[in-house]
Order: sequence, then C-alpha cells, then structure tokens
Amino acid sequence: MADIIQLLPDNIANQIAAGEVIQRPGSAVKELLENAVDAGATRIQLVVVDAGKSLIQVIDNGKGMSETDARMSFERHATSKIKQIDDLYSIKTMGFRGEALASIAAVAQVELKTKRAEDELGTHLIIENSAVVSQQPCACNVGTIISMKNLFFNVPARRNFLKSNPVETRHIIDEFIRVAMAFPNLFFSLSINGAEQFHLDAGNAKQRIIQILGNSYNAKLVSVKEEMDYMNVHGFVGKPETARKTRGDQYFFVNNRFIKSAYLNHAINSAFSEMIAKDSFPSYVLFIDLDPAQVDVNVHPTKQEIKFEDEKIVYAFVQSAVKHALAQFSIAPSLDFTLNADIQQLDAISKPFTHEQKEAVASSSLFNTFSKKNQAHLIEPTNQSELKHWKSFYEPSALNQASQEKTLTQQFAAKPLPMGNDQLSLDDDSPFVSTNSPLSVHTTTQYMQLHYTYVVATAQSGFVVIHQQLAHERILYERFSAASHGAQILSQQLLFPETLSLPPADAALLQGLLPSLHAIGYTIEASEVEQHCFQIKGVPADTLQGNEKHAIELLLEQFKHFSSEVKFSNREKLVRCMARQQAIKTGQALSTQEMASLAQDLFACKVPNVTPTGSPTYVSFSEGQLDGMFQRLM
Repeated sequence: MADIIQLLPDNIANQIAAGEVIQRPGSAVKELLENAVDAGATRIQLVVVDAGKSLIQVIDNGKGMSETDARMSFERHATSKIKQIDDLYSIKTMGFRGEALASIAAVAQVELKTKRAEDELGTHLIIENSAVVSQQPCACNVGTIISMKNLFFNVPARRNFLKSNPVETRHIIDEFIRVAMAFPNLFFSLSINGAEQFHLDAGNAKQRIIQILGNSYNAKLVSVKEEMDYMNVHGFVGKPETARKTRGDQYFFVNNRFIKSAYLNHAINSAFSEMIAKDSFPSYVLFIDLDPAQVDVNVHPTKQEIKFEDEKIVYAFVQSAVKHALAQFSIAPSLDFTLNADIQQLDAISKPFTHEQKEAVASSSLFNTFSKKNQAHLIEPTNQSELKHWKSFYEPSALNQASQEKTLTQQFAAKPLPMGNDQLSLDDDSPFVSTNSPLSVHTTTQYMQLHYTYVVATAQSGFVVIHQQLAHERILYERFSAASHGAQILSQQLLFPETLSLPPADAALLQGLLPSLHAIGYTIEASEVEQHCFQIKGVPADTLQGNEKHAIELLLEQFKHFSSEVKFSNREKLVRCMARQQAIKTGQALSTQEMASLAQDLFACKVPNVTPTGSPTYVSFSEGQLDGMFQRLM
C-alpha cells in the first residue's frame, strides 16, 4: 500500500503560515511598519489604496538590504535577529520570526526596491505566489520601498471574508497608530486613497499623543514616571474627566511593543478607584520597560498577547505608579459645569416662575433685607414667622403642576410605532414571548414608579412590573430597526448645526455609518473644509436634543466595542447601540402620563417581553400568586 504522508509544497506551506500572520490588510501593515522601524528608519510613509486590498506601500529611509538579503528576506524562517535559542528570550526588536515577508509574498503580489548607503545601485524584486518573477538592479534612494498589491488575489475565499472598506480602513489606522505611538521620535505619515490622513512629525511622547488623539488631551494628561531596578513605567494617564463608558483610548506598550492585557487594565482601573464611575474606563498611554528575559512575546501569532514571568510584580508596580502620579498632581474628581441637555430638564429652568410668585417673593421682608444696601445682616425679629414658610419655595403650586407632566413627554409621545422586519428571532415557546398585553383595556390602569427604576401597572388580574430602561430600549430598537429597513422616521433639523471633530480612526468609522445613520433620522455631512470633521444638521425627532456631539461620540464608542457571540451586520449593531444609548436610564423620575405612554408603546411592540439582548422588560404577577405568597386558603 502506498505511503500517504508527504511534505507540503513551499507555496502551500507559506499560505498556511500567512493564515496566522496576515489575517487582514491591517496585519500586513503592522508587519511592514515594524520592519521599517527595525531597519533604523527615521521617516516612514504608509500609502493605502482601497482599504489595503489593492495596495499597501511602506517607504522608509532605513539602512536597506543587499541583493542577497533582499532575496533571502522572502524565504521562510529567514531573520537577522535570531542565531541561537537564547536569542529568542532577549529580543528587543519588533519583528523576529522571519515569517512576515514570506507570508505576504504567499498571498499578494510584492514589489521591493531597496538600497544600502554603500551601494551604487539598489535591488528591484517582483514576487508573486512565493515565486520570484523578476530581480534586477535599479536606481533608488537609500532605504526600502515595499509594495503589496492585490491582497489574497490567489486565495479568493480569504478575500471574500474581508469586511467592508471602512471597517478594514479602521483596522489599518489602528495598527498605524499603535506603531506610531510607540516611536514618537520617528516621522510617520499615512495616506489613504491619495489623501493624507496623518502627518506626524518627530517629537516627544506627549506631542505624539496629542497629534493622534487630538488637542483636547493637551490639558488633560497626567505624567507617569517611575524607575525601579526591576522595571520602568512611564507615559501618561488621562484625568478623570476623560474617562469613557467604553474602552476608548487605552494603549499599553511593553518594550515598545503594543500589547493587550486585561490583567494590567484592571491594575489601572483599580488605581482610579472612587475617582471615576464604576462603569467607566480611564484613558492612558503607558510604556513598560523591563528585561526581555522576563517576558515571553512569542505566545500569540500577532504578538499582541505576552506573558510576564511575574505578573503580580508588574501589576503592583503599574498600579502604584499610576496612583502616585494622580496623587502627585492632586487629581481629584472634578465637577463639570458646562451646560448640557440634562440641565434644561431641571425644575429651576423647566418650571415657569409666575407673576404672582414673583410679587410674593419681592414683597417679603426677607427679600428686602438682602436686596437693600448694607442690610444683609439684618433680620427683623417681628417677621421671624416668615422663615417658617421656607418650604413653600420648593413646593409646586397648582399653576405650574401641569408643566411637571412635560419633562419627558417628548420621548414618550404616544404615537404609532413604525413596524418593520425585526432582526430578533425568538422561538414561539420562549418563556418571555407573549402576544397580548397583560394590561386591561376595559378598566382604568393605575401606574406607580418604584425606586425611579420600575413602573408598576395594574393588570386585569394582578399587576405588571416594567423595567423602564429595558422597556424603552425595546421600544427604540423596534422603531430604529423599522426605520433602517425603509420605514419613515421623523428628523428634527437643528437651528445651529453642530461641528464634530473626530480622530482619524473614528472619522473613518463614522463615514462608513453615515447611510445607516441617515436611515434612522440623523443628518450628518462630512466637512468640505476640515479633515475628520462632520456637520450634525439633524437628529431623530424623538431623541433628547442638546447633546448631539456627545451622543455621536458615545455611539461610536459603543459600536467599536460592541460585544456579542452572534455576528450582526453593521446596520443591526448600529440600531442596537442607538437603542441602548437613547433609552432613558434608571433614576429618572416619570410622570403618570409618561409611565402610561411607556407601557402602551411597549405592548405595541412585536416582541414586548425582551430587550434585543434577551433581558426581560417586564414581569407579571397574577392575583393567584399574590394569594399564594400570603398562604391564603381558597
């Protein structure tokens, strides 16, 4: 019987290796940029066309390669950084495995031009499907120009699995930022489809952070610097006011290599304990320098996950360094007095001050005492009785009682809910699915709010407890879902458009989401004057107005960090994020009219019993259950 085990051909073996190293265009960008850094370049330019699917080009002024090295660099396991096994545990460079260029050449058409300072002519290589098509001398500058064209041209199945251009562009920008952030002393530039997105001059770490994250961080960074025998920690953390509800600007570097570590994230979160909300995440750019022998960087194909020899020591040092920095700069929780939409809902603004109330206050001796010159210290003893009525200033009068009912009426306007194809599919035998409203339509339903979180409504036989935030999330989800599938939703045009400036990565993400946002009522246009700027001209009519910029920023953060075991389309993720963001929160007082409108809109939904993520929106209690609780004999 013939033998069946055989060695794989080199081109197939290279494609298998490429499956680990080059997962998407952003992976190739990471490898090529790291090679340029290792080559000693001081200027590195990245050019991207068609989200990296057509072209990824890196131009550097590094030391270049000889003719033989240029050819050898595309062989498997070819590297200049490892000569013996001990070298694997003392690595200080970025790339070292010798797989990057071989993997890239296996799945793309590669063109290389390189020249050393001591050579008169450089080398021009063309490689396709791991085979050298052409090699000849050429005239070029000192350094290397490597162009990767038509990614996955020979693996169409892999190419079909790539995401849309905006999504792949965002991953490319993320990888570019991580390398550029780690080496602020080098010049970096990024051009996408002919337009320069980044132009980062060489400088210090703080200048690079501001260049990338925006000028808003200029006065919001706290310096961290601790030097110890075992390790050094330096960088910057954001002040408490920069904390976000989702993981935003968080960068960890170990020996200048970007890493992801939930363990170290927890160390920083604990350092910010009681300074930010429990559901918020601080911003930071931190660098850890320690002996490479104490770190294993080869435990993950992308080298973004590493293993420390002693994690507890690193955890304690990072936590201590951040705590010391915050204490040294006297950082404490600060109050933000800038006007936002919530202030407009306060009683002092929303309730009218009637003419009768104004006259009553102005005629009191207490008012006159403080309004007359040199009389602030005087309180007439004959009018002390007036002080007994101080509570009247805070008690609502009959004249403005009606105005209290309008606090959130706009959000809960009792209007027909546009129906559409709901993306949530539930089995008919789900314990939460119900087709009929448990509330009685023939009797007067009574409502009561409990702990500013639950709405208790009487039913035909018993009562229903509705979670106000989860219920509103279900209502908004179906409304936005219907709108995204063609149903009309009203848009409220802003009298004064808001200008929104975003980091390049977020700007690229928002650009790709504009059609979906327009479908659910937003009118947002890219600025023709400034890069990465957008004009917010309209918002959905039933959203709270006055915080449009913050709403879009938070929406982008939620979208970037959307987590689910099920893969959803971008439109579906956007609808779910919008519903979660715009839903009223626990702790919000509701009037009787608002509670009634909330209940009516909820039970008009196609699936009123659960949120899009499966949490119940209400719980029913029958009269029989109540009798059983009190052990009543029937």
